[in-house]
Amino acid sequence: MKRLTSRRRLTILDLASETHAASFAEAVQAGLTAAPKSIPCRYFYDEEGSKLFEEICTLPEYYLTRAEAEILRQRAGELVTHLPLGATLLELGSGSAAKTRIIIEAFLDRQGTLRYMPIDLSPGMLEKSSRRMVEEYPGLEVRAVVGEYHHGLRRIREDSDTAKLILWLGSNIGNLHRLEAAAFLRQVRVGMRPEDRMLVGVDLRKDRAVLERAYDDSRGVTARFNLNLLARINRELGGRFEPEHFRHSAVYAEEIGRIEMYLVSTRQQKVRVEALSLEVHFANEERVHSENSYKYCLAEIDALVSAAGFRLAARWLDRAGRFSVNLLAPGGG
Repeated sequence: MKRLTSRRRLTILDLASETHAASFAEAVQAGLTAAPKSIPCRYFYDEEGSKLFEEICTLPEYYLTRAEAEILRQRAGELVTHLPLGATLLELGSGSAAKTRIIIEAFLDRQGTLRYMPIDLSPGMLEKSSRRMVEEYPGLEVRAVVGEYHHGLRRIREDSDTAKLILWLGSNIGNLHRLEAAAFLRQVRVGMRPEDRMLVGVDLRKDRAVLERAYDDSRGVTARFNLNLLARINRELGGRFEPEHFRHSAVYAEEIGRIEMYLVSTRQQKVRVEALSLEVHFANEERVHSENSYKYCLAEIDALVSAAGFRLAARWLDRAGRFSVNLLAPGGG
């Protein structure tokens, strides 16, 4: 464990940097030697990838961020009344925490002070957003963790002195297969007390054209975000990828309800990855899978919530019915 920052009202702990670097190398080795090839989407978020994702969130085609923010602006005051006074806020995959500010402000309006515990893999983004928030909100204490979701689960179990609202926003749940999503929610529930709540943003099924535009925008920002995976391999593992010989692809598999993202080789080629002593062969039009983003109907969300041992305490949609924010309570709580 490495302490990045520690001062009054702000602590940032790095629980993942060394192991994350090793796991990236292992994932690249395994994924590029598999058939079909793949790289897990959690490796999108190095410093450059995190910046590109923040840009994606501002694109006109990427409705998810605006729809979720609309819900939070309308419902944050109501949301915080579901928690007892003195509650703590914990966030899985916080990013820039732009939308989270809406909830932070609602808590501060209600109880005056708040402890916020963001968990994210990007140390640069986490430190920047944490420093800015403690400067802007005098009543806020930030205990940030650079780490993966399992570090967040540990925090949920360890910090049990107050009631908690656990945030999992941005439809990050969509990156998991449906059974994996239920299993992860069950893991979260195990560490929760009856008065704790979990807020989950879930994107809804909709027209193919709308979804595919959201993941393949006209400015090519999502393409750069996807291709940054290859640039990251070059930077960190001595890769010899030429990103101009790959293209971004995003397709909606309507029957199973998910966007699938790929890096597609535009020619037959061989690529060396020096740190792995690996030479990878690509056929023309061969695809490397980089992300799934599952979409849900309301009945599918209900089934997921029940399978994970939660009950639905509240649900809110944006005015256009594109996105849902779901407040979960431990079953029987």
